[in-house]
Amino acid sequence: MAKGPRRDSRAFTIIVSVLVCLGALPMLLIIALSSAPGIAVLATVLAAVPVVPLVLCYLWLDRYEPEPRRLLLLGLLWGAFAATFGALVVQGIGGLFAGVTDEVSLALIAPVTEEFSKGLFLILLLWWRRAELDGVLDGIVYAGMVGIGFAFTENILYLGAAYNGTDGSAPGGLAGVTGTFVVRCLFSPFAHPLFTAFTGIGVGIAVTTRNPALRWLAPLGGYCCAVLAHATWNGSTIFGFQGFVGAYFLIMVPAFAGLIWLGVWSRRSERRMLTAALGDAAQRGLFPATDIGWVVDLRARRAARAYAKQIGGKAGEEQMRDYQQAAIELGFLHHRYLRGTAPRDYAARGQDFLALINSIRPAIAFPGQVVPTR
Repeated sequence: MAKGPRRDSRAFTIIVSVLVCLGALPMLLIIALSSAPGIAVLATVLAAVPVVPLVLCYLWLDRYEPEPRRLLLLGLLWGAFAATFGALVVQGIGGLFAGVTDEVSLALIAPVTEEFSKGLFLILLLWWRRAELDGVLDGIVYAGMVGIGFAFTENILYLGAAYNGTDGSAPGGLAGVTGTFVVRCLFSPFAHPLFTAFTGIGVGIAVTTRNPALRWLAPLGGYCCAVLAHATWNGSTIFGFQGFVGAYFLIMVPAFAGLIWLGVWSRRSERRMLTAALGDAAQRGLFPATDIGWVVDLRARRAARAYAKQIGGKAGEEQMRDYQQAAIELGFLHHRYLRGTAPRDYAARGQDFLALINSIRPAIAFPGQVVPTR
């Protein structure tokens, strides 16, 4: 596969990787010491059950302009280790000096610290890898990955505590594990991704807005909404089973449905936006107008890749995939240029995309076109 023209920030990669490693060592030790080895393994397996379906849902939303898999993996690892350990440390220090009750910690301290530790990944991404973010949908996807990773590790600890009977609500043993698994892994696995999505939406707005004040206020407002949603959810458990069920059906389910709607709407909006942006690029002689439909329509993209594979094998399919990806990247970049929100290295990135497009185009053909001589 051809290498994309992304300009990675070494600072982001190094800092995030170091913090993930620093968080992983103590978190793995905490997991190992919190339960017997067999229970820790069982808790890990059960906590992993919702991970793959949730990840696939976010990848489905991310089909138009797939984010770098390495960055998505970093988001998962950040949530699983750096964010969880950071939240535990801050909560522990706060509880030691503030002397708050368990209820206050659950309904206030936990939402503030956990959403901050999760949202920090998005802020670092905005600071050092701003060019990777093209709008609200990207913010939702990255937030989802962080939330999934956080929930995975947290669920391991909760499942272990449920077996040991130390969580204060479960009867212990397999009955306790079963109840916790049903509530956390089957009924509400989307909770943490949903909370952090508000911060992701704020970051996505900050990238696309031309209002300088909104660039600062949108992430802060998103974080505040994330804390409020998290606090509402945690606070509902204080009122027992009725409070939990009421919050689940009256708040959580509608909120999650709204997030799904926003993601689908954003993806459809991206198609219209890309059509307009690439159309403008075509008028400027930067991109073939005849190729726009094969790039912005998902079904047409799949058909083009299938045709390329038919005539050129796996290598032909990879060339078509690289061409479509470069065109999509060019479309997003050109859209931001037209809006006046392009990244600082817009010209260099644009030239890289154009060079990749121009190098691949003579070797590929779309359905109904003449097959190039190889």
